[in-house]
Amino acid sequence: MTHRSGFACFVGRPNAGKSTLTNALVGQKVAITSGRPQTTRHVVRGIVHRDDAQLVLVDTPGLHRPRTLLGERLNDLVRDTLTEVDVVGFCLPANEKIGPGDRYIAEQLARLAPEGRAGTPVVAVVTKADLVPRGRLAEQLLAVDALGEWADVVPVSARDGYQVGELTEVLVGHLPEGPALYPDGELTDEPEQVMVAELVREAALEGVRDELPHSLAVVVDEIVEREEPARDGVPMLDVRVHMFVERDSQKAIVIGRGGARLRDVGTRARTEIEALLGARVFLDLHVKVAKDWQRDPKQLGRLGF
Repeated sequence: MTHRSGFACFVGRPNAGKSTLTNALVGQKVAITSGRPQTTRHVVRGIVHRDDAQLVLVDTPGLHRPRTLLGERLNDLVRDTLTEVDVVGFCLPANEKIGPGDRYIAEQLARLAPEGRAGTPVVAVVTKADLVPRGRLAEQLLAVDALGEWADVVPVSARDGYQVGELTEVLVGHLPEGPALYPDGELTDEPEQVMVAELVREAALEGVRDELPHSLAVVVDEIVEREEPARDGVPMLDVRVHMFVERDSQKAIVIGRGGARLRDVGTRARTEIEALLGARVFLDLHVKVAKDWQRDPKQLGRLGF
């Protein structure tokens, strides 16, 4: 039996459903999701294992017109990724009309072709199909088809599973023949510290004002196992995390009145972290102000961008 393996990159404007779709295809949470734009800030790899193929999904930050140095670096990250994959999935939500952001990305995809992406197929993926009636979905499919030259156009819903399997088949069909690239059962190659930081940031983004998502960065200082005996065979880990914002007013938002909001963030994040690490966790959260870090090259470097 022929075996295929390779990389597929999901690209699209912020909040187009890329991370949710990545999780749906992998069958487990490997990328954080949020209703806030620009939740994803680095490349996340999720791995789909099949008897006849191994599909490595690369979820990227939303491609957008940057307003800060951070935005420029995220766009550069997306462009670099596009030149290294076997197939590109261009995500466009079914419940929103095609706008300037979508046209901008279509133009960027076309411009990348002479720079080494020539011949790389682009699959237009119409996400969030469950949010619109069939007639509206048909209209969106026609609009997407007219937006550019696509290898395939596939409507999908990550929430209810509509055509998730079909999309996997389409993407696998564009992969080259080759052996598995990752061990069987491995679902992501993300370092644990990065995933822990992302889970904290996901919890912190719930229910906050529009200004905060862009200004919030999270760094894990350490993950240390306690020397005390494991309870019922489950070890205890001390996880120390710093959350960085750009202004004192944002720090107050994260902490909340009397620290209530920060405690809530810690409770929700700890549940996810314990499931990830398979251990009991004492989560130590600290909030600091790093003024205008999105525009400061030195601070961006210290925060991992």
